[in-house]
Amino acid sequence: MGNTIKYEELKALIESNKDLVLIDVRSDGEVNGGRIPGAIHIPVHTLDAALSMNPDDFKAKYGVAKPALNAPHMVFYCQSGRRGEMAAGNARQRGYTNARNYAGAYSEWSRRQRN
Repeated sequence: MGNTIKYEELKALIESNKDLVLIDVRSDGEVNGGRIPGAIHIPVHTLDAALSMNPDDFKAKYGVAKPALNAPHMVFYCQSGRRGEMAAGNARQRGYTNARNYAGAYSEWSRRQRN
């Protein structure tokens, strides 16, 4: 499995609801303009702290269980791909072996959802 995921694969994972951990690393302002359904919002500058939290604190802050290190489908995205790529790399360094970046990012997602 590569370090990136394509639109079609992400859409299929969302539709099948198959153990997907989808993390939006954009700013609050960007997220207010729309997001991919089911995404957890963790701005990129807070990701280190979030992934370092104990599971109870993570759940209290984000409203979902902290992903397991071996979570099968862990996908990061931003607006254009760069921050998502950094976030996925950071997560892999922390032991999240399956962390990937949605390279098309929200710009592609929003464009393709309108068609």
